[in-house]
Amino acid sequence: MKYQPYPRYKPSGVEWLGEVPEHWEAGHLRRFAAMKTGHTPSRTEPGYWADCEIPWFTLADVWQLRNGKQIYLGETKERISRMGLANSAAELLPTGTVVFSRTASIGFSGIMPEPMATTQDFWNWVPGPKLISEFLLYQFRAMSQEFTRFTMGSTHKTIYQPDAARLCTCVPPIAEQQAIVTHISRQTAKLDTLVEKKRTLIERLKEKRTALISRTVTRGLPPDAARAVGLDPHPKLKPSNIDWLGDVPEHWLVKPLGRVVRFAGGATPDKGKPEYWDGEIPWVSPKDMKVMRIANVPDHVTQEGLANSALILLPVKSVLIVVRGMILAHSFPVAISDVPVTINQDMKAIEVGTQLEAEFVLWVLTGIAPVFVSLADESAHGTRKLESEVIAKVCLPVPPRDEQVSIIAFLERETSRLDAMVEKIETAIDRLQEYRTALITAAVTGKIDVRGQTPTA
Repeated sequence: MKYQPYPRYKPSGVEWLGEVPEHWEAGHLRRFAAMKTGHTPSRTEPGYWADCEIPWFTLADVWQLRNGKQIYLGETKERISRMGLANSAAELLPTGTVVFSRTASIGFSGIMPEPMATTQDFWNWVPGPKLISEFLLYQFRAMSQEFTRFTMGSTHKTIYQPDAARLCTCVPPIAEQQAIVTHISRQTAKLDTLVEKKRTLIERLKEKRTALISRTVTRGLPPDAARAVGLDPHPKLKPSNIDWLGDVPEHWLVKPLGRVVRFAGGATPDKGKPEYWDGEIPWVSPKDMKVMRIANVPDHVTQEGLANSALILLPVKSVLIVVRGMILAHSFPVAISDVPVTINQDMKAIEVGTQLEAEFVLWVLTGIAPVFVSLADESAHGTRKLESEVIAKVCLPVPPRDEQVSIIAFLERETSRLDAMVEKIETAIDRLQEYRTALITAAVTGKIDVRGQTPTA
């Protein structure tokens, strides 16, 4: 879409704003809105938390809101009493107050849909007669660089009150603010709808990918693909006698995993010995299991660390799995090593024997991941774990080696095609999100004039 600029501009005197339309005001935000803080009533006073009627917005409520798209704050998890309010530094702030987080999720912003109080984790701005709440909200969402500039601290990051009081803004006339807010709301709604459609398409492509893998590793190649490599396109099937596996091609074997592979465990060298770390040998942990092929990871150990711990240097084409962690509640990460690696104690490595191709095992375990998720037990510490003896009993379909090679080639080709489609859509989503942000910034800083215009493509 193409927009026209305003006819005349003037210097705002504010670095992040640059020039603003000539008839706009510019200056410290506190000229246009009252700055308020929040507070937490004493937790030791039951009366402050009984018969509660006052919504009390906390950082816990931030996590419920949607990716910065939601304009108004949702229902709070907690409420405080009028006694709690009266005996703390918290204030009951009016409908339309704009909050932004000064600690965790710095820069998060939203508008109070009703009178509320907040914790001390927020700076709260009550707009004056020259400022519309929604316009200020959109300005906050254009101020990410300003928030970054004012953020202090290394481990505990925050925006302190003197810096928050230095925030500057620009303010058009009320009617113009309303026109800008209406335009932004309309255009961002269109963009958000388009993004959601693309995300739905991504989910469908991922579902198709999962179904393709699962079907191919348990039934063999689709007829056309099988015919192309000289295999029977319609092989006879036989019962596997395993509920989740069902029928498999008659010429395939079905064997417990423990009978056709070897397992190896991992360990963590002493963290107190720096000479064991920052070496040349990759040390893989569950956080690295976001890709199917492992060539490099952030953590490395030294030869000395390898020699003085229970670590084993695993060969290329070791199949790596996660056997402990909360991720097992919903996923079963699997990868294959493209270089020799070591692993930590929350993982296992699978070294295949003569009956299997390592990449085929990778695809099979990926295709039957829900089976392993269902087998994960809760440990004494509340996390999830898969015992080696449980994994070893899971039966795998085992085609002849040449058929395994054909399946590997087919799945690599087809999943790469689907992955490329997903990547292309994700790139389009990123561009739409960038355009959304740029549109908001341009509109609330006066770089484009949206008054009564119908944008043209």
